[in-house]
Amino acid sequence: TDVSGYEATYALGTAADQEYEGYHGITFPGLYALIARAHMEKYGTTREQLALVAVKNHLNGSKNPLAQYPFKITVDSVLNSVLVADPLRLLDCSPITDGAAAVILCPIEMARKMNKPVVKITGSGHATDSIALSSRKDITWLEATYQAGKRAYAMANKKPKDIDILEVHDCFTIAEICVIEALGIVEKGKGGKAAEDEITYLEGKIPVNTSGGLKAKGHPVGATGVAQVIEIVKQLQGEAGKRQVKNPRIGMAQNMGGSGGSTVVHIFERE
Repeated sequence: TDVSGYEATYALGTAADQEYEGYHGITFPGLYALIARAHMEKYGTTREQLALVAVKNHLNGSKNPLAQYPFKITVDSVLNSVLVADPLRLLDCSPITDGAAAVILCPIEMARKMNKPVVKITGSGHATDSIALSSRKDITWLEATYQAGKRAYAMANKKPKDIDILEVHDCFTIAEICVIEALGIVEKGKGGKAAEDEITYLEGKIPVNTSGGLKAKGHPVGATGVAQVIEIVKQLQGEAGKRQVKNPRIGMAQNMGGSGGSTVVHIFERE
């Protein structure tokens, strides 16, 4: 809140390719709009499915007292919101948020003395891809997220089917769709259908962004990744209040920079 919208947009835009994308003036709404349009044309993802991702995350955010936007929205309100970059509308976009987040890491022996369920980091992965969308073979596929997830799964000796809850970088509704596909949570092209079928809802097979995600909880940029970790830990410890998922044991957090050019994935397990 201490900078103008123009200054914030400019600062965030520096995470995009500067030699071509930035030079021609495109910002992240435009880049993710390209991804969304390509996904719609390749897989038949609908405008309503994009909207349902926002509806789901606002529903979760309405149960989070720390959410920036703790209120529900409807598919109609998303579809009738201001067009930002076709096909993305205002309510497809996450806000920029003031915020801070912190976690404490300690030896397992110390954690066991704290009278709380112990949560361990059992897998971690980091990967990068080209910064520019134009350099990628398929802009609907987040290769860095796929590779980071693959490494985290291998370290934790887990598979996508083992994950109980998931926090992902939903800077735009299409981002959540592409991320859960790249992590193997759903098949390629099925990310939009997952929201439509409520697979990713709190009561669904694999709850995604129980915090409300960047879309409703907010996007404090530098604090976003740690905030995701906090949500996963709260869920695994049974302290997520009205948005608590029933008895989760394994959670995953995925955070990325730019249009997916750099991704970090962590897997957490309740002891």
